[in-house]
Amino acid sequence: MLNTVINLVIVALLWGATNPLIKKGTGQITTIHHENKLKQFLAEVFFIFTNVGYLIPMALNQLGSVLYFFALQNIDISLAVPVTNSLTFVFTALTGWFLEEGVPTRKTIVGMCSVIAGTSLMCYDKYLQAK
Repeated sequence: MLNTVINLVIVALLWGATNPLIKKGTGQITTIHHENKLKQFLAEVFFIFTNVGYLIPMALNQLGSVLYFFALQNIDISLAVPVTNSLTFVFTALTGWFLEEGVPTRKTIVGMCSVIAGTSLMCYDKYLQAK
C-alpha cells in the first residue's frame, strides 16, 4: 500500500507542478490575432503544437494521468481521489510560489498544512484498516 500512496503523491506532484508551467507556456497565445476565425484557430493550434514551454509540461501532466490509471488498480478509489486532488492543489501553490507568481498568504499556508495533515490521516486510517 505504501508504494501505491507514493505513486499517488508522484501523480499529484506531476499534476500540480505542471499546472503553473502549462499556464505560463500558453501565456503568449493571447497575442495571436487574425480577423478570420479559421486562421485564428489554426494559428493558435500551431502555437500550441510548436511551443516547447507548453508541450513538455503537458507531456509530464499526461504521464501523471497514466501513473494515476495504474495506481487505481491497486488502491481504493475513496483514497486515491482525495489524496491526488488535494495534494495537487498543494503542489500547484508551491510551484507557483517558486515561479514567483506570489508568496502564499498565511491562509494559504495554513490550508496547505491542513490538506497535508488530512491526507496523512486518511492514508494512516486506510493503512490501519488494511492490517
